[in-house]
Amino acid sequence: MSSACAVLCLRCRWLLSPKSSTRLYNVQVQRSMKVDKSARVGNGFSSRGNHTATLTGLSWKRQTSYHHDFTTKYLTTEAKESIDDLSRTDATENKPALMPTVDAFPLGKSQMPPASTSLQHYVDKSETLTKLVQLGVSLWKLERRPNVGSMLLRLDFNRDVAPRLLFLKEIGVDDSRLGYIISHNPFILSENLENLQARVNYLKSRKFSSETVASMVSRAPYLLNFSVKRLDNRLGFYQQQLKLSSANTRNIVARLPRLLCGSLEPVKENLKVCEIELGFKENEIQHIVVAVPKVLTANKKKLTQIFDFLHNTMKVPHYLITKFPQVLNTKFLRLKERHLFLEYLGKAQYDPNLPGYVSLDRLVSLPDEMFCGELASATLEDFDLFQKTL
Repeated sequence: MSSACAVLCLRCRWLLSPKSSTRLYNVQVQRSMKVDKSARVGNGFSSRGNHTATLTGLSWKRQTSYHHDFTTKYLTTEAKESIDDLSRTDATENKPALMPTVDAFPLGKSQMPPASTSLQHYVDKSETLTKLVQLGVSLWKLERRPNVGSMLLRLDFNRDVAPRLLFLKEIGVDDSRLGYIISHNPFILSENLENLQARVNYLKSRKFSSETVASMVSRAPYLLNFSVKRLDNRLGFYQQQLKLSSANTRNIVARLPRLLCGSLEPVKENLKVCEIELGFKENEIQHIVVAVPKVLTANKKKLTQIFDFLHNTMKVPHYLITKFPQVLNTKFLRLKERHLFLEYLGKAQYDPNLPGYVSLDRLVSLPDEMFCGELASATLEDFDLFQKTL
């Protein structure tokens, strides 16, 4: 019984497979050809033979039609599934980087590109991008940042961009700095104008002049993106941490406005390095920061490397470094080469109480030609030859 069922199942599978349909089609064609031939031979001798041939032809047509419909349906279904798979694969692999929305820009006679990986393909079609390029905005920098390209395409120049450009001009920002500001901070184009004005008013209330505010915004593009509360907290931190007066706090912030924008962690770390690792006193740190605010944001490794060379190799005491703190902001290689050249000539004297004193300020600030002539009493060619020996 079980073997009979197995045979029946195998026959059904064979009948339903596409290959079996093709074989069955060929068998039926061969049988029909034989029947037609026998019908033609027996024509006129037996009406029963004609009737049998007719029935055989009808049966062949029905079976052929059935298998043809089945094969067509099977192939159509397979083709549709293959196309759907290919469509899903293409959509996943070729997902565009910039997909403009319907409201991103008005479509006129010239249609915008539907998708692109670069903003340059939209410049000729978008008034906003065209005007930004004319201002000197570096679109190639902006398109690398996530979601910035799509944001710019959604902006309308007259509604979104122009009012903020006029605001920057009204507070005193020079036209030549507009492109720089937007290239570094495109998000200012989406800031609320009332919030921008409130932050400018706050800075002026803290006795920053209009010229100083314009200069700070030009050099620190993200300054106006921060809330009044954050700006106030930052000013309070520097004044309390360094025990500075209001005037000195305004002074260091005006000279280095990014102090109000960046993280406070590097600043705190550098203050600890100056006190614990480098051994400066509180009043010395205060004097150094007021003279050279960049010390607060300097690279820790560079800061310790320069101090180690000054204090341990050149034997310069703390009070002289505090007197000339700009030496901490110089290039290490410049300091090292000049000191070694003076040492080679026997002129490396940094004690102001001894003859032949060389000021640290002049050591790092003079150009090479003046350094050789005034401090080393040598020629520039001699210094170049010495540098090749290092």
